[in-house]
Amino acid sequence: MNLSKHPQTLDRLAANYALGTLRGGARRRFEAISRDNATVRAAALVWQGRLSGMTELQSPILPAPAVWTRIQNMLQAERDAMAMRLARQAAQAKGGGATPWLRSIWQGLWVWRGAAAAGVLATVLAVVTGAGVRDQLNIRGKQVDELSAQLKVAPKIEYIAVLVDAKSTETMLITFDSKSQNLVLQRVGEYQEASDKSLQLWALPNSGRPRSLGVLGGDKVLRLATAEGDVKQVPTLAISLEPKGGVPSAGGPTGPVLFKGALIQKVI
Repeated sequence: MNLSKHPQTLDRLAANYALGTLRGGARRRFEAISRDNATVRAAALVWQGRLSGMTELQSPILPAPAVWTRIQNMLQAERDAMAMRLARQAAQAKGGGATPWLRSIWQGLWVWRGAAAAGVLATVLAVVTGAGVRDQLNIRGKQVDELSAQLKVAPKIEYIAVLVDAKSTETMLITFDSKSQNLVLQRVGEYQEASDKSLQLWALPNSGRPRSLGVLGGDKVLRLATAEGDVKQVPTLAISLEPKGGVPSAGGPTGPVLFKGALIQKVI
């Protein structure tokens, strides 16, 4: 199957690959296809970038100070019980054995101290558990709020293109964010134009002359304000090498076309 011609299937496979749920032979086949297909690699890169920030939402959980205080109280109760047991053993060793009434007093006192320690332990466990549940709920609530806020500002990728050179080497990853109405261009190759030249991005429609979408700067990642109508139903994007500052759109490219690639609409 040519995944480039089945964008919905490609999107699902790329999402599962980025999540790690595509396993075994299916994962190996997807990786094999992506090595020879720039469009498949681009889809995987988009999903990996989309999901990479979510791992930062898991914050460390720190107990409240009151929890540590209650734990210290529980440990102190254990130390008091140990001291009482040692005192009883010392008294028995000194007196050659306790009388029945003294043993009954010690046993009764030990029972009550044990019950008190058990009560303290149960209380502490209840408090710790309750505090932990409340803390977990508060943290989860904050994480949901943070995730919701991130999703509101997250880009909505509608179109993807990977531009390659004459040797089919990837040089530029391009996505269109319909939410911000921007083309986002990321240089993925080593090409760098001379200081007196500029790279210019062109839309190549099925019919008619090429249209300029903007002149690229030297940044690794840059944005070009673009209306969706400028890229809708455009099958191919290209980049030409032009004089510094670019050339007018009406005349089309005047320099060599260095990079070219299909523009694919994502199916969400």
